[in-house]
Amino acid sequence: MRKVDDAQEIVRSLFDQSGICVATLDSSLRVIEANAKLLRLFGRSAGDTCGRTFVELLHASVRESVTQGLGRLLDGQKTRFTSQIAGLRSGEPDFSGELTGVAVAGEGGKVQRIMVIVRPEASDRSGHMLSSSRKLLTDMDARILEGVAAGISTVQLASMLHLSRGGVEYHVTTLLRRLKAKNRPALVSKAYSMGLFGVGSWPPRVLPSYVK
Repeated sequence: MRKVDDAQEIVRSLFDQSGICVATLDSSLRVIEANAKLLRLFGRSAGDTCGRTFVELLHASVRESVTQGLGRLLDGQKTRFTSQIAGLRSGEPDFSGELTGVAVAGEGGKVQRIMVIVRPEASDRSGHMLSSSRKLLTDMDARILEGVAAGISTVQLASMLHLSRGGVEYHVTTLLRRLKAKNRPALVSKAYSMGLFGVGSWPPRVLPSYVK
Protein backbone atom coordinates (compact mmCIF):
# COMPACT_ATOMS: atom_id res chain seq x y z
CA MET A 1 0.00 0.00 0.00
CA ARG A 2 1.24 3.45 -0.87
CA LYS A 3 1.17 6.43 1.45
CA VAL A 4 -1.37 9.09 0.63
CA ASP A 5 1.12 11.80 -0.36
CA ASP A 6 2.93 9.49 -2.77
CA ALA A 7 -0.28 8.00 -4.15
CA GLN A 8 -1.84 11.40 -4.82
CA GLU A 9 0.76 12.07 -7.48
CA ILE A 10 0.06 8.70 -9.09
CA VAL A 11 -3.69 9.24 -8.96
CA ARG A 12 -3.35 12.73 -10.41
CA SER A 13 -1.20 11.44 -13.27
CA LEU A 14 -3.80 8.78 -14.02
CA PHE A 15 -6.58 11.38 -13.92
CA ASP A 16 -4.72 13.38 -16.54
CA GLN A 17 -4.07 10.46 -18.88
CA SER A 18 -6.55 10.11 -21.72
CA GLY A 19 -8.04 6.66 -22.17
CA ILE A 20 -7.91 5.72 -18.48
CA CYS A 21 -11.11 5.67 -16.41
CA VAL A 22 -10.19 6.33 -12.78
CA ALA A 23 -11.84 7.39 -9.54
CA THR A 24 -10.91 7.59 -5.87
CA LEU A 25 -13.18 6.27 -3.11
CA ASP A 26 -13.28 7.04 0.59
CA SER A 27 -13.44 4.48 3.41
CA SER A 28 -17.21 4.18 2.88
CA LEU A 29 -16.62 3.34 -0.81
CA ARG A 30 -18.15 6.67 -1.88
CA VAL A 31 -16.69 8.44 -4.90
CA ILE A 32 -14.45 11.34 -3.92
CA GLU A 33 -13.34 12.25 -7.42
CA ALA A 34 -13.76 10.79 -10.91
CA ASN A 35 -12.00 11.84 -14.10
CA ALA A 36 -13.80 12.91 -17.28
CA LYS A 37 -13.18 9.59 -19.04
CA LEU A 38 -14.91 7.60 -16.28
CA LEU A 39 -17.82 10.05 -16.16
CA ARG A 40 -18.33 9.68 -19.91
CA LEU A 41 -18.15 5.90 -19.61
CA PHE A 42 -20.97 5.84 -17.05
CA GLY A 43 -22.88 8.65 -18.76
CA ARG A 44 -22.96 10.77 -15.61
CA SER A 45 -21.91 14.19 -14.40
CA ALA A 46 -19.47 14.84 -11.57
CA GLY A 47 -22.31 16.16 -9.42
CA ASP A 48 -24.31 12.96 -9.92
CA THR A 49 -21.30 10.73 -9.23
CA CYS A 50 -19.23 12.24 -6.44
CA GLY A 51 -20.63 11.36 -3.03
CA ARG A 52 -22.42 8.30 -4.43
CA THR A 53 -21.43 4.79 -3.34
CA PHE A 54 -19.38 3.43 -6.23
CA VAL A 55 -21.22 0.10 -6.46
CA GLU A 56 -24.45 2.00 -7.20
CA LEU A 57 -22.92 2.57 -10.64
CA LEU A 58 -22.69 -1.19 -11.23
CA HIS A 59 -25.23 -3.79 -12.17
CA ALA A 60 -26.92 -5.51 -9.23
CA SER A 61 -25.41 -8.87 -10.25
CA VAL A 62 -21.88 -7.73 -9.38
CA ARG A 63 -22.43 -5.29 -6.49
CA GLU A 64 -21.99 -7.82 -3.69
CA SER A 65 -18.77 -9.34 -5.04
CA VAL A 66 -17.24 -5.92 -5.76
CA THR A 67 -18.23 -4.60 -2.32
CA GLN A 68 -16.59 -7.63 -0.70
CA GLY A 69 -13.44 -7.24 -2.78
CA LEU A 70 -13.06 -3.55 -2.05
CA GLY A 71 -13.85 -4.27 1.60
CA ARG A 72 -10.84 -6.57 1.77
CA LEU A 73 -8.71 -3.66 0.56
CA LEU A 74 -10.06 -1.46 3.35
CA ASP A 75 -9.38 -4.20 5.92
CA GLY A 76 -5.79 -4.51 4.74
CA GLN A 77 -6.27 -8.13 3.67
CA LYS A 78 -5.17 -7.30 0.13
CA THR A 79 -3.52 -4.39 -1.65
CA ARG A 80 -5.12 -4.99 -5.06
CA PHE A 81 -8.46 -6.32 -6.25
CA THR A 82 -9.52 -7.15 -9.81
CA SER A 83 -12.95 -8.21 -11.01
CA GLN A 84 -15.09 -8.38 -14.14
CA ILE A 85 -17.97 -5.91 -13.88
CA ALA A 86 -21.11 -4.77 -15.64
CA GLY A 87 -21.61 -1.02 -15.41
CA LEU A 88 -24.83 0.98 -15.67
CA ARG A 89 -25.07 3.91 -18.07
CA SER A 90 -27.88 6.41 -17.78
CA GLY A 91 -30.12 6.22 -20.84
CA GLU A 92 -27.72 3.94 -22.74
CA PRO A 93 -26.89 0.21 -22.93
CA ASP A 94 -24.91 -1.21 -20.02
CA PHE A 95 -21.27 -2.14 -20.57
CA SER A 96 -18.86 -4.79 -19.33
CA GLY A 97 -15.24 -4.44 -18.40
CA GLU A 98 -12.59 -5.00 -15.75
CA LEU A 99 -12.24 -3.12 -12.48
CA THR A 100 -9.00 -2.85 -10.54
CA GLY A 101 -8.98 -1.46 -7.03
CA VAL A 102 -5.77 -0.38 -5.25
CA ALA A 103 -5.54 0.37 -1.51
CA VAL A 104 -3.98 3.69 -0.48
CA ALA A 105 -2.75 3.83 3.12
CA GLY A 106 -2.00 6.81 5.36
CA GLU A 107 0.86 7.41 7.78
CA GLY A 108 -0.45 4.92 10.33
CA GLY A 109 -0.76 2.18 7.75
CA LYS A 110 -4.56 2.28 7.77
CA VAL A 111 -6.23 2.39 4.38
CA GLN A 112 -7.76 5.83 3.90
CA ARG A 113 -8.97 5.59 0.33
CA ILE A 114 -9.12 3.32 -2.70
CA MET A 115 -8.21 4.08 -6.29
CA VAL A 116 -10.32 2.27 -8.87
CA ILE A 117 -9.50 1.91 -12.55
CA VAL A 118 -12.15 0.69 -14.98
CA ARG A 119 -11.16 -0.80 -18.33
CA PRO A 120 -14.22 -1.21 -20.57
CA GLU A 121 -14.33 -3.81 -23.29
CA ALA A 122 -13.81 -2.80 -26.91
CA SER A 123 -16.00 0.06 -28.09
CA ASP A 124 -16.83 1.61 -31.42
CA ARG A 125 -15.54 5.02 -32.53
CA SER A 126 -18.38 6.81 -30.79
CA GLY A 127 -17.42 5.18 -27.48
CA HIS A 128 -20.43 2.84 -27.29
CA MET A 129 -19.88 -0.76 -26.34
CA LEU A 130 -20.04 -3.20 -29.21
CA SER A 131 -23.01 -5.51 -28.96
CA SER A 132 -24.62 -7.86 -31.42
CA SER A 133 -28.30 -8.63 -31.71
CA ARG A 134 -27.70 -11.84 -33.66
CA LYS A 135 -29.29 -14.98 -32.33
CA LEU A 136 -26.58 -16.34 -30.02
CA LEU A 137 -28.44 -18.93 -27.98
CA THR A 138 -30.48 -22.06 -28.38
CA ASP A 139 -33.65 -22.30 -26.34
CA MET A 140 -31.91 -24.62 -23.86
CA ASP A 141 -28.90 -22.29 -23.58
CA ALA A 142 -31.27 -19.41 -22.82
CA ARG A 143 -33.11 -21.34 -20.10
CA ILE A 144 -29.83 -22.38 -18.46
CA LEU A 145 -28.46 -18.84 -18.64
CA GLU A 146 -31.65 -17.57 -16.99
CA GLY A 147 -31.25 -20.18 -14.26
CA VAL A 148 -27.63 -19.26 -13.60
CA ALA A 149 -28.56 -15.57 -13.43
CA ALA A 150 -31.33 -16.40 -10.94
CA GLY A 151 -28.89 -18.29 -8.70
CA ILE A 152 -30.38 -21.74 -9.35
CA SER A 153 -27.96 -24.58 -8.63
CA THR A 154 -26.80 -27.17 -11.16
CA VAL A 155 -28.81 -29.90 -9.43
CA GLN A 156 -31.99 -27.81 -9.47
CA LEU A 157 -31.49 -26.85 -13.12
CA ALA A 158 -30.96 -30.48 -14.07
CA SER A 159 -34.24 -31.42 -12.41
CA MET A 160 -36.18 -28.49 -13.91
CA LEU A 161 -34.88 -29.01 -17.44
CA HIS A 162 -34.80 -32.84 -17.36
CA LEU A 163 -31.06 -32.95 -17.96
CA SER A 164 -28.20 -34.69 -16.19
CA ARG A 165 -25.83 -32.61 -14.09
CA GLY A 166 -23.21 -33.21 -16.77
CA GLY A 167 -25.63 -31.92 -19.39
CA VAL A 168 -26.14 -28.69 -17.47
CA GLU A 169 -22.39 -28.26 -16.98
CA TYR A 170 -21.84 -28.85 -20.70
CA HIS A 171 -24.24 -26.03 -21.59
CA VAL A 172 -22.71 -23.73 -18.96
CA THR A 173 -19.22 -24.42 -20.34
CA THR A 174 -20.48 -23.70 -23.85
CA LEU A 175 -21.95 -20.39 -22.67
CA LEU A 176 -18.72 -19.42 -20.90
CA ARG A 177 -16.77 -20.03 -24.09
CA ARG A 178 -19.30 -18.33 -26.38
CA LEU A 179 -19.58 -15.20 -24.24
CA LYS A 180 -15.87 -15.26 -23.34
CA ALA A 181 -16.47 -15.27 -19.59
CA LYS A 182 -14.20 -16.79 -16.93
CA ASN A 183 -16.83 -17.99 -14.47
CA ARG A 184 -20.55 -17.91 -13.70
CA PRO A 185 -20.67 -14.39 -12.12
CA ALA A 186 -18.75 -13.04 -15.12
CA LEU A 187 -21.13 -14.89 -17.44
CA VAL A 188 -24.15 -13.19 -15.89
CA SER A 189 -22.44 -9.78 -15.98
CA LYS A 190 -21.47 -10.27 -19.62
CA ALA A 191 -25.00 -11.34 -20.55
CA TYR A 192 -26.46 -8.21 -18.95
CA SER A 193 -23.84 -5.97 -20.55
CA MET A 194 -24.63 -7.42 -24.00
CA GLY A 195 -28.31 -6.75 -23.48
CA LEU A 196 -29.30 -10.42 -23.52
CA PHE A 197 -31.58 -9.96 -20.51
CA GLY A 198 -34.50 -7.61 -20.22
CA VAL A 199 -33.51 -5.01 -17.63
CA GLY A 200 -35.74 -4.55 -14.60
CA SER A 201 -37.40 -7.96 -14.67
CA TRP A 202 -37.13 -10.82 -12.19
CA PRO A 203 -36.52 -13.66 -12.63
CA PRO A 204 -34.11 -12.84 -15.49
CA ARG A 205 -35.43 -13.53 -18.98
CA VAL A 206 -33.38 -13.70 -22.18
CA LEU A 207 -34.85 -11.48 -24.88
CA PRO A 208 -36.41 -13.51 -27.75
CA SER A 209 -34.28 -11.69 -30.35
CA TYR A 210 -31.20 -13.54 -29.05
CA VAL A 211 -32.72 -17.04 -29.16
CA LYS A 212 -32.49 -19.20 -32.27
